[in-house]
Amino acid sequence: MYYDTLLQAYLIGRLGEKPPHLSWLEFAQQHEVRVHRFKQNNLQRVQKVIGILQALWPSDLLDIGSGRGTFIWPLLDAMPHLPVTATDLDPEKVAIFHTVQKGGIDQLSGQIMDIAHPQSIRADIVTALEVLEHLVQPQIAIQNLVKMAQRFVVFSVPSKPDNNPEHLHLFTAKQLETWFFAVGAKQVRVEYVLNHMIGVVSL
Repeated sequence: MYYDTLLQAYLIGRLGEKPPHLSWLEFAQQHEVRVHRFKQNNLQRVQKVIGILQALWPSDLLDIGSGRGTFIWPLLDAMPHLPVTATDLDPEKVAIFHTVQKGGIDQLSGQIMDIAHPQSIRADIVTALEVLEHLVQPQIAIQNLVKMAQRFVVFSVPSKPDNNPEHLHLFTAKQLETWFFAVGAKQVRVEYVLNHMIGVVSL
């Protein structure tokens, strides 16, 4: 199962309209285009965050470290009218979001961004999912997240040790709460979902 609308937008943005006798998957295979990133996922932490966002009614959303779109595609599927800016350090990953936008998903935009540096962009809600544990100085990133968000920051991080060599930190809820409060958060609520913490920061 795929996120069909998003898959189609990606293929249109990259290859143009498909011949009428081909399915979208056949069209992708004919041109040797890999579309695995658009397979539907049911990750509990992703579904939990989407449920939180649906309750918060964001007017727009900025996602930090969007990567391959593990969160972006199910978010756009669940909230198809939400303006979303997907960001990443990797220009090739950001180019995927530009391609989907070009293919007709007008509410999606992509931007190269390094959360370790101050940014001028602002959004109603800012998400940082599976990002903070990768950063050398997560406190600086937290400060920038709070500056960019108008109402809420939503984050997720691992809650248990794992074998990912790119993970530099294992946080406690108290540690993260302290850092967010230090830069102006009014409330921090942390929940646990299958080896992960999900935090909702009110500003």
